[in-house]
Amino acid sequence: MSEAARPTAATTGQNSRGAARHEIPDAMRHDVRYLGGLLGEVLTEYGRPGLFEDVEQLRELAIAAVEDGGGDHLARAAALVESFSSERAEEVARAFTCYFHLTNLAEEQHRVRTLRAREGEVPLAEQRPSDSIAAALAHLAGEVGQDEAERRLAGLRFHPVLTAHPTEARRNAIANSIRRISELLDDRDDPRMGPGALEENRRRMLAEIDNLWRTAQLRPANPSPLDEVRTSLAVFDSSLFNVFPAVYRRLDDWIQGEDRGLRAPKAPAFVRLGSWIGGDRDGNPNVTAPITRQAAAQSSERVLTALERVARQVGLGLTLDDRFTPPSPELSALWLRQRQYSPEAAEQAAEHSPGETHRRVLLVIAARIAATRRRDADLAYGGADELRADLAVIQDSLVAAGAGRAAYGPLQDFIWQVETFGFHLSEMEVRQHSKVHAQTLAWLDDPGSVTSPAVPPEEVLETFRSIASVQRRHGVDACRRYIISFTKSAQNIADVYALAERALGSAEAAPVLDVIPLFETFDDLRAAPEILDGMLRLPAVQRRLAQSDRRMEVMLGYSDSAKDVGPVSATLALYEAQQRIAEWARENAIVLTQFHGRGGALGRGGGPANRAILAQPPHSVELRFKVTEQGEVINARYGNPDIAVRHIEQVAAATLMASAPSVQSRNAGAAERYAELAARLDAVSRERFFELIHAEGFAPWFAEVTPQEEIGLLAIGSRPSRRGLSVESLDDLRAIPWNFAWTQARINLTGWFGLGSALDAVGDLDVLRRAYAEWPLLATMIDNVEMSLAKTDPRIARRYLELGDRDDLAQMVMAELDLTTTWVLAITGHAHLLEGHRVLGRAVQLRNPYVDALSLLQLRALRVLRDSSRELSEQEVADQHRLLLLTLKGVAAGLQNTG
Repeated sequence: MSEAARPTAATTGQNSRGAARHEIPDAMRHDVRYLGGLLGEVLTEYGRPGLFEDVEQLRELAIAAVEDGGGDHLARAAALVESFSSERAEEVARAFTCYFHLTNLAEEQHRVRTLRAREGEVPLAEQRPSDSIAAALAHLAGEVGQDEAERRLAGLRFHPVLTAHPTEARRNAIANSIRRISELLDDRDDPRMGPGALEENRRRMLAEIDNLWRTAQLRPANPSPLDEVRTSLAVFDSSLFNVFPAVYRRLDDWIQGEDRGLRAPKAPAFVRLGSWIGGDRDGNPNVTAPITRQAAAQSSERVLTALERVARQVGLGLTLDDRFTPPSPELSALWLRQRQYSPEAAEQAAEHSPGETHRRVLLVIAARIAATRRRDADLAYGGADELRADLAVIQDSLVAAGAGRAAYGPLQDFIWQVETFGFHLSEMEVRQHSKVHAQTLAWLDDPGSVTSPAVPPEEVLETFRSIASVQRRHGVDACRRYIISFTKSAQNIADVYALAERALGSAEAAPVLDVIPLFETFDDLRAAPEILDGMLRLPAVQRRLAQSDRRMEVMLGYSDSAKDVGPVSATLALYEAQQRIAEWARENAIVLTQFHGRGGALGRGGGPANRAILAQPPHSVELRFKVTEQGEVINARYGNPDIAVRHIEQVAAATLMASAPSVQSRNAGAAERYAELAARLDAVSRERFFELIHAEGFAPWFAEVTPQEEIGLLAIGSRPSRRGLSVESLDDLRAIPWNFAWTQARINLTGWFGLGSALDAVGDLDVLRRAYAEWPLLATMIDNVEMSLAKTDPRIARRYLELGDRDDLAQMVMAELDLTTTWVLAITGHAHLLEGHRVLGRAVQLRNPYVDALSLLQLRALRVLRDSSRELSEQEVADQHRLLLLTLKGVAAGLQNTG
């Protein structure tokens, strides 16, 4: 390639590195200053002399260091941090962490404010197909016709799966305090708030911020799996239960137009919620068979309580006199049956609803849901389908009587909730490592052949009995998916079915299982179609396919593949695997769902989900998108109802659009045109990644220059951070702490390393710019890397790398960082990182100086702990660990990213 085609400092803006300067909206700036001022009052009231002044001095130096590119101000900030006593260092770290929580709230509130202001502002004809489901449906209808578009809509499915990976660094107590402050901040936007109400709001907010400041940031112990279940249920209560039907309603209102609320809905209940919490036992000895049963019971209890409440509310509002809205014969028959089930409940309903049959039937339904929760066999429903059938009788009766608005109003929302959540709330999935199954079978055949099983064999068998128990109590859908980590062969699938039969005594007694292979490593992704061929020949799989209309799920792991071969090769391997698996499914008449094991970090498949969906291979989505939602991502996407609606709309719109002929043709054509480019990027990036991680002594060096070892001390999840790792090997290190550690060190290596060398090997800027414009997969990769680079800070990163005595490795990392930044800026045409991403750019701009302050505090602790010339007392070690763990949480809050 000619030199003219390569980027230069002039074309990349290398002389002005860093995130682009974005103007922060006045309303958001006001909220940040307001909340920061209240925190300042709290720190002053706290009474420790000089605390507020020390926080302010460090804050001002950190801001000045960003503005002058580091230099003297960063050195002065580091010196100030070194001058603090252990107690003062902890207090300052806590103060900055509180500030981040409040800043995050201000940004979230502005997003909500913007979403509300834009509601209905942009006409449908001007919306992008990825903006809303309505816009996607309209665009799709233009390509395939209205009837076909509506047929595809009916088959739409979005399946988020909540997981309990240890990536949510906040305690529940902290999360609850933040939620209360958020509600108070939202109240201040109400124009009806007068001066007195605003002052009362300020008083309450000061009290809440004081509570946040005084609440310990660190958990005294790791949460149990049931604690994690309760955390997920809090999101259900505050958001999900009402958000999903709200999304369906918005879509249906658009489809129906002037007939909205009068006609049978065309919007399907297209969301199904999954959960690994209490079911994922791979590497987590704390998840046992009793835990799985308790988790399912708690979820069922919560959704039945919610459904009972809604049934009663809707029933009490259905005050339609039989003279004006006569009941249908079917409804009258249902009422007679209800009187037989429970004369007492029917009599009470009749007493409160004279001449109002629709109302009294629904009130008895509420009583039956309560009985289901109490496990009262005489009155309980046999399952959610039975309840759905009763609600259909009421709805049909209302329609027959001409009461369409009553039929398709709150009653329809209730029906959507039943269809979405059933009696189980979320479909629990069990996961276990393939080696555990093989060991257990070997032990069953010859107990002496397995001396130290990874998991007690009886516990493995009891897992299958717990699945059968959950299915008997809560229905088959409550727990029928069984995921096999590190699936290497069809034998791994056969092992699961064999263990289920051994545990329950026979194939007939075994629970219903949809066994899902999980392909995680680079080699397993390559071998997936051959393994699936073998799976298809298993009699147990054939029987299950016949029962399920040939539906099958295949899971793809983003984490371990990226740790194996680096982010570029992993991205390309995942694309190829999806393409080959989709082709395999079409050849074998399989109704396939590809399940994406994505994390929050960019090195684990994170980034905007809707863009990722639209970059997938043809026929790999097919109207079904299933994905893990992990750690901080759950609260970020679903914690606030307004933001949750927006996220679900965007994902569903992209899932619908992925089936559009134009999208499939574009992706297929680009993949073919740029196949040689993909091969070059793959080979060079992988070689560069291997050069780093296979360098002699890399693993102990990695543990020295990042807080990787200390992450295991942080009580952020019930799962251990490693599978028995020694510091000499990365083989058993989980992908989450691998990402977390590099993020904490402000390097974010897992999101970008190897790309710069790969792009430089291609060398032709014109070709790469054209590929960026035409090839969605490359565009998504480049944009995600740009986001990752923007959260990387070379000034701070160098200080972490200096902790290790390996200048060669440190120089390799920094050289690759510079090279990647150069090429990304050249390809995007940006003068600064995130120049084209206003919202994210201003978020990074707002937070980075304060993250720097916490990083300097973390570095202080790491230097002391890494200094082999000093002999520390137990108290000194404890002080440094506490400071380190506080800064881990603070940096995670500031970067809004952990694993």
